[in-house]
Amino acid sequence: MHNPGGAPERDRTGGVGVETATVELKIPCQAEYIGVARLVILGVTSRTSFSYDEIEDLRLAVGEACTSAIDRAAAAGAGDAEIQIVCRKEPERLFIQVSDNFVGAENGAVASSDGEIDDEQGIGALLMEILVDEIHTERDPARGTVISMSKYLGRQ
Repeated sequence: MHNPGGAPERDRTGGVGVETATVELKIPCQAEYIGVARLVILGVTSRTSFSYDEIEDLRLAVGEACTSAIDRAAAAGAGDAEIQIVCRKEPERLFIQVSDNFVGAENGAVASSDGEIDDEQGIGALLMEILVDEIHTERDPARGTVISMSKYLGRQ
């Protein structure tokens, strides 16, 4: 693929024609910043071939992942916690990672690493599982929780 100036696009490793881009955002672990995370997802997905409905699904999934982190932070009493969102556009998928940085992150409603939803986990975990093609959660009480989601281009 070529950019408007005619030079081939390159990824960070120098490969030609690789259509990858990464956007990272760090926000306070507070509900009023969820809209900022959703706007970043809108900005990144607007540069893909996802349909309007798929973009809204991704924005909702990220909002739910942020809400889950906020709930865990409140339960752990982590008032100064942060949420980091990494969004990587790849040729065949969009990869999104939502992570928090506080201890005691084992609580909360998130999908388990094998994709199963436990009874005590909420509708947010179920929504995330429905809205994306793949979801994986890693919980480490000493470092925080990482929710990784993928949505593939061309799947509906």
